[in-house]
Amino acid sequence: MDFVNILLEKKDDGIAIVTINREKALNALNSDVLDELAVAFDELDKDDSVKCVILTGAGRSFVAGADISEMAPLEAAQGYKFGKKGMDTFMKVEKCSKPVIAAVNGFALGGGCELSLSCDIRLASSKAKFGQPETGLGITPGFGGTQRLIRTVGSGMAKEMIYTAGIIGAEEALRIGLVNHIYEPDQLMDEAIKLATTIAKNSASAVQYSKSAINNGVQTDIETAMEIERSAFGLCFATEDQKEGMKAFLEKRSPEFK
Repeated sequence: MDFVNILLEKKDDGIAIVTINREKALNALNSDVLDELAVAFDELDKDDSVKCVILTGAGRSFVAGADISEMAPLEAAQGYKFGKKGMDTFMKVEKCSKPVIAAVNGFALGGGCELSLSCDIRLASSKAKFGQPETGLGITPGFGGTQRLIRTVGSGMAKEMIYTAGIIGAEEALRIGLVNHIYEPDQLMDEAIKLATTIAKNSASAVQYSKSAINNGVQTDIETAMEIERSAFGLCFATEDQKEGMKAFLEKRSPEFK
């Protein structure tokens, strides 16, 4: 697929960068953008050379939200279908076997906040703004916001953000646990690449098993979650990475994972 609304760069060090590139529309998510994101993450999921993914936006916005001009005329059945498209696409991001880092460079509102929530780790520019303003538009969050936000910042704060349609800055996002770190705008991508590089140096299979165990376990009771972890732990011992990692430790050298 030839991408029109996103940029996909694969670097030699195992890092891929996906940039939503509708700068004039503040990277608003329409059906075309969602389709391209779905294709890109399917490709990244299957590419063994990719160890970590960075997702960001062009210009001064990460994603300013879903495209209101596309949503405004929709009837109930069409709204359901559009919501499903967004949810399905974001689920591909969440379930991508590679860790995904959101480099939130500006506005992350509505669908943009929800897209960042589907990523594993969120880094924010000091100028970033987060919010779920949908109730001010007469709708609910529709791309996973009512579910992922509560799992990230807790029930009370998620409800306050959604009910008030308020917008918060990077410092407040850090305080409530919505983002991991804040950086100055000109340092954000360098720091995202630094973090991705650190992740990419570790065992890809171990990182992938860890992501799967975390994402699947958090949805279940503790006993089921422990079984999920035991299974992932056991599977690691069938990999060359486990052999190499422990051999390197015993030989007091850096591992060379393949």
